[in-house]
Amino acid sequence: MSLRIRSLAASDREGWDPLWRGYLAHYREDLPAEVTERSFARLAAGGDASWGHVAVGDGGVLVGLAHALLHASSWSIGGYAYLEDLYVAPAARGGDVGRALIAAVADEARRRGATKLYWQTQAYNGRARSLYDQVGDLSSSVLYERELVEP
Repeated sequence: MSLRIRSLAASDREGWDPLWRGYLAHYREDLPAEVTERSFARLAAGGDASWGHVAVGDGGVLVGLAHALLHASSWSIGGYAYLEDLYVAPAARGGDVGRALIAAVADEARRRGATKLYWQTQAYNGRARSLYDQVGDLSSSVLYERELVEP
């Protein structure tokens, strides 16, 4: 399979949608359409705070996505980059797609001045974690969440 990583563009919506739906299904999430619409528009615009990359396979088919955001940090002048979403289509797994997407996000984060790239995954996501163990360092941090929207 040929592979090319590039920035997400507004014209990618048709190919991005099935990847996004697959990603959400993997994490058992169901988002309102408005969230997806706004997220795609923001990521495709590639502004100062957030951006997206896609992996393009044979025939121009999108086979993976990565979304990241840059944020200030009290521990760094340049801030940190958070790799929020990473997904590779099932048929394209087992190659270098995920690794290439992470490398592209890291390059863009570095270009934007970030001094660290970080991400998280579910403990049960063993296949992805086997890649993450090769391209990053496992942190001892524990993540807590608090919803801010009334149910």
